[in-house]
Amino acid sequence: MELLLTKSTTPIIGWIARLLGLIMNGIYEGLAYININAFGKSVIIFGEKVSYANIGLAIILYTIIVYIAMTPLQIKQQKNSKMMSVVNPELQKIQQKYKGRNDQASRMAMQEETQALYKKYGVSMSGSCVTLAIQMPLLFALYQVIYKIPGYITRVGDIFSQLAAQIQSTSGSTALLQKFIEESSVRGIRFSDEPTLNQITDFLYLLKPAQYKLLASDGYFSSLSTQIADVSNYSSKINNFLGINISESPWDVIRSSFASHSWLLLLIAVLVPVLAWFTQWLNYKLMPQASTGGDNAAMDSSMRTMNMTMPIFSAFLCMTFSMGIGIYWIAGALIRSVQQVVINQRIAKMDANELIEKAKEKQAKKAEKQGVTRQNRQAPGQSTITNTAHKNARKIADPKYKDLDKADLNYSEAAKNAPEDSITAKANMVARFDEKNSRKGNKKK
Repeated sequence: MELLLTKSTTPIIGWIARLLGLIMNGIYEGLAYININAFGKSVIIFGEKVSYANIGLAIILYTIIVYIAMTPLQIKQQKNSKMMSVVNPELQKIQQKYKGRNDQASRMAMQEETQALYKKYGVSMSGSCVTLAIQMPLLFALYQVIYKIPGYITRVGDIFSQLAAQIQSTSGSTALLQKFIEESSVRGIRFSDEPTLNQITDFLYLLKPAQYKLLASDGYFSSLSTQIADVSNYSSKINNFLGINISESPWDVIRSSFASHSWLLLLIAVLVPVLAWFTQWLNYKLMPQASTGGDNAAMDSSMRTMNMTMPIFSAFLCMTFSMGIGIYWIAGALIRSVQQVVINQRIAKMDANELIEKAKEKQAKKAEKQGVTRQNRQAPGQSTITNTAHKNARKIADPKYKDLDKADLNYSEAAKNAPEDSITAKANMVARFDEKNSRKGNKKK
């Protein structure tokens, strides 16, 4: 089983990652073209001159483009939240009305009233969930592309895969790689019995400069020392960002900085997790914190707690992850914060009632396209379940059912004795429920 893959094979996420990978590859190729033509950035790999670009800069540009493309989804989600601020008071009344009533009839009635309320305002019950469901695979795919650069940037993948092929063809490579992983404390890597080319490629990309030196030493792959040195040099150049190697973690840089007294590198390494915390905290603070109140007060409290702890958790993870991941988190949070400011200003100018009217018009047009007219729509207050039950009850009124009392089909002896899971029994239950509510309404009058 492959635990490391140059490309994600997860359904949906993997497919989206392939599309996003094309964007990342295009950005890197564009930067490489500019570098070789304007700044002359190139390096000798396996005896050939190869142009390269900066992975850190490519990650930032890639993150900006993808998050801008996701802006319409964010706007739609916040529009739905603003409309829900009008719906929530009435929704809470329904919830309070049926609080503590767990019988089937009450649950059905509550569901019907809730559906009617959402229909009244033209709001979808699953609106926010659908938007989040679309965003989550995109975000996971976005991360996959950054984490598995060789699989999505062709120019980079070719360099590492060439060395991987040479290592794979070396006698005893499997045992040597297993020994290297154990002795060099490489985290997050485990090979199958026979490492594949993809696994070795990902393994090489994750190595740090000191680990490349060990890999080329006696006892490992000293016969490939020249090729390993070339790839190590190439890796250092493409991963150099603000003077640090982003393939290393902040913790690695902090330890080496103390040893070499490189205080500037120490400051940069400390800033990565600190900025990861601050930018994500800022992003959460800028997001609308609308309270739903009522029975959802506990949920609101949990969300506030999560919004405070998640940035801290991100900073902790940043200490051990590569700084390339930290750059992605910081860039993403900054972009979302800027987007949030712009979206907040735009949403603040919108009237919730106007949004609801537009939603109603959209719902009406959708219903019209589906062939639903005013004449065949259900009466106000009458549920689809009720209508279906009455239709099914009317179907029973057939001449072949001679044993049924046509004056009152729902309460005939044959209908009353119908099996519990039959349509007739369900029709009886709904009919009795409607009759009971009708009597209550008459008494109040």
